[in-house]
Amino acid sequence: MELIDRTAGEIAAALQQGRASCAELAEQWIARSQALASLNAWVAFDAPALRAQAAAADARRGRGEHAPLLGVPIALKDNIEALGLACGAGTGALHGRQPRADAELVRRLRAAGALIPGKVGLHELAFGATTNNAVTGAVRNPWDPTRVPGGSSGGSGAAVAARLVPASIGTDTGGSVRVPSALCGVAGLRPTVGRVSGAGVVPIAATRDTAGPLARSVADLALLDGVLSGDAAALPAVALRGLRLGLPRSYFWDDLDAAVAACCEAALSTLAAAGVEIVPVELPGLAQLDGEVSFVVALHEFVRDMGRYLEQQGQGLGLAELVAGIRSPDVAAIVGPLLGAGAVPEAAYRDALASRQRLQALYADAFARSGVAALVFPTVPCIAPRIGEDESFLVNGSAHPTFGTLIRNTDPGSNAALPGLSLPIGLSQGLPVGLSLDGPSGSDRRLLALGAAIEAALPPMPQVDLASIAPGAA
Repeated sequence: MELIDRTAGEIAAALQQGRASCAELAEQWIARSQALASLNAWVAFDAPALRAQAAAADARRGRGEHAPLLGVPIALKDNIEALGLACGAGTGALHGRQPRADAELVRRLRAAGALIPGKVGLHELAFGATTNNAVTGAVRNPWDPTRVPGGSSGGSGAAVAARLVPASIGTDTGGSVRVPSALCGVAGLRPTVGRVSGAGVVPIAATRDTAGPLARSVADLALLDGVLSGDAAALPAVALRGLRLGLPRSYFWDDLDAAVAACCEAALSTLAAAGVEIVPVELPGLAQLDGEVSFVVALHEFVRDMGRYLEQQGQGLGLAELVAGIRSPDVAAIVGPLLGAGAVPEAAYRDALASRQRLQALYADAFARSGVAALVFPTVPCIAPRIGEDESFLVNGSAHPTFGTLIRNTDPGSNAALPGLSLPIGLSQGLPVGLSLDGPSGSDRRLLALGAAIEAALPPMPQVDLASIAPGAA
């Protein structure tokens, strides 16, 4: 296996030990990105800047400097501001606009020695789960380029799965890190809301938004979480024997694609054989509470938070102009009415926040009563839809709404501001399947430790055959 196919932690260690040159690796990453340009993962890729950053990293290492990500390239979703790269959020009015400063999380990545080679694609304004974007084009799933990579951080999922970079930073409002992680066969972490700074990130809703990493191992997620949050405490050792995981059969396990269900059940059987106690957990009224919170909070806060963001940018762009520049029909249908008759009333928003408190209490009570460390469920109920199936697609022979189906299992924990982890557990019909763990609020490092133990117990996830996409890419 080539070094560029290994994890971020392994690459960082090889560079630190002098077993590789960052400049030489940069040329390999550049060549692979060029060979796999048909995936459309990158919105912007700055090869000269990557070469310069790599040379600087080699020089720093030569002077004896140490940093956790020194020389490791990390891709950024194109709603995260980084100096030298436009921040377009995948939408017409912002496309090509240059930020005035690094986002706080980018500042932390650079301080840790990370290289920033470019920006990856997203669903327009992060309002969707397919990353079929009418402004920047559809991002393609490396496992099957006719399929979507999930969203809204689809470029992040595709770039990590195709090994264009060892890791990427996405954002997650209702599943936008975990859905592409599952559909692209990589690991992804949604931190507890507030753990990672949102300064310099184009918003949807402050109550729900959080940036989070996608990578090819839980160890890499932990490494990046430590850099992004400042909490780099060592992960505690977790023994699977006696570990209690909650199984919320109702809602999360309903109406799964049969092959996805079989893959997830096999993972549960493997964990049970390793000594994990699978405990039934009930979350009564979950679907209703989630529905009362989800879009009401997101859409009300979008008008408020995006308006503030645009004003702070000082570029003379208002919310009406932003909305007028939306080109993806599905996003225009959601956002367009918000400035007129479709605006969410303040009273409805207050009611939704009250429902959110009840949703959080429901989760807290379930964790307390059951004594489980996390809830376990399929990240997405199905395999990746085909590109173009933006409104609906077939699951078990019946038409299902695309957006609602893809985020069905990730949305409730998002609305409760919980940390969530998606792990790749295998293939169904040649396409990846993800298994999710939702933990109590603030349990991020513990959740990562659980994920690492579970990852070690499950069969290793295969990697995408890059030569099948483009000869010479491997």
